Amino acid sequence: MTELLPGANVPAPPGPLTLVVRWSCGSVLDASAVLVGAGGKVRTDADLVFYNQPEAEGGAVRHQGGAPGRQSLLVQPERLPAGVQRVVIAATLDDGSFADVRDLALELHDAGGAVTAVFPVRRAAQETLLLLGEVYRRQGGWRLRALGQGYDTGLAGLAADFGVAVDEEPPPNGAAPQAAPTDPVSLRKEIVRVNLAKRGAAGVRARVALVLDRSGSMRPLYNGGTVGRLVERMAPVAAVMDDDGSLDAWIFADHCARLPTLTIPQLAEWIERNVYIRSGHRQLPELPDGRSRVPDHLVDVFGGNNEPEVIRDILAYYAERPGDPVLVLFFSDGGINRSRQIQELLTEAAAKPLFWQFIGLGKSEYGILERFDTLPGRVVDNAGFFQVDDFDRITDAELYDRLLGEFPQWLTEARRLGIL
Repeated sequence: MTELLPGANVPAPPGPLTLVVRWSCGSVLDASAVLVGAGGKVRTDADLVFYNQPEAEGGAVRHQGGAPGRQSLLVQPERLPAGVQRVVIAATLDDGSFADVRDLALELHDAGGAVTAVFPVRRAAQETLLLLGEVYRRQGGWRLRALGQGYDTGLAGLAADFGVAVDEEPPPNGAAPQAAPTDPVSLRKEIVRVNLAKRGAAGVRARVALVLDRSGSMRPLYNGGTVGRLVERMAPVAAVMDDDGSLDAWIFADHCARLPTLTIPQLAEWIERNVYIRSGHRQLPELPDGRSRVPDHLVDVFGGNNEPEVIRDILAYYAERPGDPVLVLFFSDGGINRSRQIQELLTEAAAKPLFWQFIGLGKSEYGILERFDTLPGRVVDNAGFFQVDDFDRITDAELYDRLLGEFPQWLTEARRLGIL
């Protein structure tokens, strides 16, 4: 039998594997498994295996129950489809933290029941979810790696890492919880918190600004509801990071306009009132009752792309309102044709307490936005860019991971340079 340290790995024996989570009695602990694809995410919510969803892939991974101080999961690697690259074994607590759990360990049993490896989890911290180990593909075979990584946010930590939608609220009448989405805003806020904590930025305070492209090429994304759903996914970022949970907002085309400040309770009404575009005499998307938005306060925001105007307005707005640093979430579907002006503005703005995260919505011709990593002349790298081919298909976990990827690094460097 091999005893593993965190990060160590051993070959898995042939045949079915049993992963046993054991601990001293006294704590109520649940074991679960996550089937993870090549992209590091689950393929569907059915890839979560736990006591109320006890198997996946026709029993290739199965929760086998257990007794006080012991639960087991069966993994049959030869039955897993090629799209599953690893099976992560996790443990969660109903109450308290893993600092209170004694003698926690993960055991690997072969097809005959013999223990071939054990990972004693020697830690005393406030986690409520631990990733204990993973069975993963390696050069045509399978191996077990010891992990020992955890979160103090329960199942939301699992959602943040693997894109699983989980219901953390206990259902009525003592029924078992379901592997299904609950209030999406609450879950998204937890994913944001976990993501920031993983980057060493837990509890960070920042103002958040949202910028929406309203140029003519954006009509399909407005009419199909994508831009409205985009706002729904950005509001939780401000709800977590801003001291009063509010989201500042701008919209732009040939000209720009400041939109009313948004908070979560106003979300549906705010989207209906502000997230639309004109096509001739029509407003898209139409209101449910067919009426028009009157007055049309965005009548002058149409045409092409004038990013410099909205960038200048944002800089002026926050210059007049000093306070926490600003994370600008700037969405565009491309057609960038003022690269020189944008470069000059962002170079000058590098000395200001704003970080500009640009997000491309699946088109091309992003110009200077794609060259931020090599943009010279700035005192600090104050901008990032990534492109999303289909915004409605990217998971919340992946979206927030990319959205918040560079901001904590900028905070650290901006503080070092005295910008903050």
